[in-house]
Amino acid sequence: MAVSVPTRAVGSALLAVMCASLLGCTGGSSSGTAAAIVMNQGGCGGTWTAHGGPHTFQIKNGDIGTDEVDLIDPKTSAVYAEVEALAPGTTRPMQLTLARGSYAFRCYPEDAGGVTGPTVTITDGPTQGTPAVLPVDNEVLLASVKAYRTRITAGLVQLATDVNKLRQTLRGGTLAASQAAWLTAHLDYERLGAAYDTFGDFADAIDGMPDGLPGGVHDPDFTGLRRIEYGLWHGEAPSSLAAVADQLGTDVAGLQKAFPTQQVDPNDLPLRAHEILENALQFELTDEADQGSHTSLATVNANLDGTQMVLDVLTPVMQTRYTGWSQVADWMSRTRTELASLRHADGTWPPVTDLDASQREKLNGDVGQLLEVLAPIAAIGDVRRTS
Repeated sequence: MAVSVPTRAVGSALLAVMCASLLGCTGGSSSGTAAAIVMNQGGCGGTWTAHGGPHTFQIKNGDIGTDEVDLIDPKTSAVYAEVEALAPGTTRPMQLTLARGSYAFRCYPEDAGGVTGPTVTITDGPTQGTPAVLPVDNEVLLASVKAYRTRITAGLVQLATDVNKLRQTLRGGTLAASQAAWLTAHLDYERLGAAYDTFGDFADAIDGMPDGLPGGVHDPDFTGLRRIEYGLWHGEAPSSLAAVADQLGTDVAGLQKAFPTQQVDPNDLPLRAHEILENALQFELTDEADQGSHTSLATVNANLDGTQMVLDVLTPVMQTRYTGWSQVADWMSRTRTELASLRHADGTWPPVTDLDASQREKLNGDVGQLLEVLAPIAAIGDVRRTS
């Protein structure tokens, strides 16, 4: 789901709201637009001048290869804005607000080392402009990835335990007990949301949907937790689903064995901070993913847990880079509170379809605003070249 967008003004929560993330502010007018800043072989921007305030640089690649161009603080190498994948002979805008301070362009030609242009000092304009963000590299994210893997490993142990309980319950328990055991195992898996890309084929086997299968919900390739959900809430005897649960147990055990050797892309963690709840908004709060249990709100609550797991391991990276980091905790709390207010006194959750218009609007609004403040994490945490 990652989208590559050419220009990024890094680290501004305001731009996140205006542009739906920190990505994509590439057009429009501004109070200052200078002649093209040209990048060519051995040079990066040349001599340029600008006034403080909103400004659009026209970045032109005069080289024969693809270029990446950052506007940096030359003292710290922190990045104000960037243009990625700039093809030869093309020009694209770079928008930001220039404050008083020092700036320089840094170019990263394809298959060559970085080149830094001359330092330019802005002496007028606002004292605060677009924030500069220290670039993130693989080494910076390494500790976060290790912490994340430790948590996922523990989560898989819990999942395996609860899937075994589900298998036993299906063989000898009541329908109500089987449904409760299913929900426990399902929520275990939903809390591992950041890992879905890492899990590979195991993800579909364990929690795949019937979408796209020739036989739909009756297709033999529809397996795992969602298949058991469909059966338990569509009149199938719990014992008839025991074979499906046995296969689920085998798949979970296979994932446990494979996970230590599966590679985690460091970029996945910042990206999943937004994507887990984006998927929840799209598939759970619309009830699209429901296979009969009507437990979508419980799933969203588990998705919040999965998002928090990502935020916890990213805190050392983000708290010094993202100026809106405190807003993340605030909107996580507000969304949890709103979701909890919908829960029944006995701990069960109402179906999404039972919510009235005001309840749905409030919950969707809170999740939407939370997504806005989460969106910059992907841009800030994107691994960048630094040399």
